Amino acid sequence: MRLTTKQLTLCAVLTALALALSYLENLFPLALAIPIPGVKLGLANIVTVFALYALGAFQALMILFARCLLGGMFAGNMNALLFSLLGGAAAMLAMIGLVRLGRCSVYGVSIGGAAAHNCGQIAAAVLTLGSTAPLYYLPVLLAVSLAAGALTGLAAACLFQALDHTNLRIS
Repeated sequence: MRLTTKQLTLCAVLTALALALSYLENLFPLALAIPIPGVKLGLANIVTVFALYALGAFQALMILFARCLLGGMFAGNMNALLFSLLGGAAAMLAMIGLVRLGRCSVYGVSIGGAAAHNCGQIAAAVLTLGSTAPLYYLPVLLAVSLAAGALTGLAAACLFQALDHTNLRIS
């Protein structure tokens, strides 16, 4: 698929925004409020949900993989790259499926993506550790993904609502 210069530029800007949100999220000590290891709000997923609805699946996948690869390179942690890629790919596949079904709101799509992201990260943990022990942690992460997915869905919905009141055209 060929992208126009405008589409490619928008993908680059959204990738940079997702990277910045991911980095910004690491500055907040979320563990003080929610003492559960590995829990993140997933602020960068606001960009992913936005891209999926505004640009389509192909561009959203490009943004997601670019964010994962660049984030892994900047962090210098190949294990983090594996977790990010598996979680992100699972989330994106789930969200694309939910959007195509057409029965979920942006909230449902975001929650489904958050839950699938946690499943992908648990799969990465099982592969990395060579043990099924991380599967016992999955129910805790899935419970937290309800709140985190709803929050990112709310942020994406607010973004769409704000853009409706402008004459800015994405496509």
